[in-house]
Amino acid sequence: MGVLDRRTVLVGALTAVVAGCGGDESSEQTHTPQAPPQTAKAAFDRLMAGNQRWIDGNLDHPDRDPDRRELLAQNKQPYGVVLSCIDSRVAPELVFDTGLGDLFVMRTGGLAVGPVVIGSVEYGPMTSGTPLIMVLGHQRCGAVAAAYKALREGTALPGNLQSIVEALRPAYELMDSPGDDPVETMARIQIELTAQNLRRNNDLAPLVERGALSVVGAYYYLDTGRVEVLDGAPA
Repeated sequence: MGVLDRRTVLVGALTAVVAGCGGDESSEQTHTPQAPPQTAKAAFDRLMAGNQRWIDGNLDHPDRDPDRRELLAQNKQPYGVVLSCIDSRVAPELVFDTGLGDLFVMRTGGLAVGPVVIGSVEYGPMTSGTPLIMVLGHQRCGAVAAAYKALREGTALPGNLQSIVEALRPAYELMDSPGDDPVETMARIQIELTAQNLRRNNDLAPLVERGALSVVGAYYYLDTGRVEVLDGAPA
């Protein structure tokens, strides 16, 4: 079954569930599953609407019940890929008020990437037609701070933590001016560099060029919960 066929099957299943739920007006709650967005713009708009609910404290908690679990047990069609930091305060499913089966999520320290991470990011767009990738860095990133300090002082972090430092070295080297807060400057460069590299990726670039995929760089504010789009928002 092709990507479009799988997407059509899931949308049809969701529509059937919605129709079945609409017949019992006596129930106190009517569950209305959301069909997955079919375009990058629609996927982006849904994520940002969810982030606004997170900011406002007016959460829907969509599609997080046993009906949704059963519906997705044999098939799934996430509409977004989110590459974010491991920071415990930056959980994409919460930040965007999404439901079960909505997102492919990868989390690494400071958005450090390598072949396995990039392959994981590629999985949704290349196998399921997922139309959106969001690279989500954040305010006061401890991994970026540790990498910046190690690179500035020429020291090494213990064990495999040094691999994070090396993965973030290109962002450090692109810092022409550190500004008032060099860690924040480096974090933003890392977001933009990672998003740019994904757009130019040999496998993803053709999808981007024909409009089937958008790669968005974004920055999360711990203080407010707001996601600021840095680049790549679909038109």
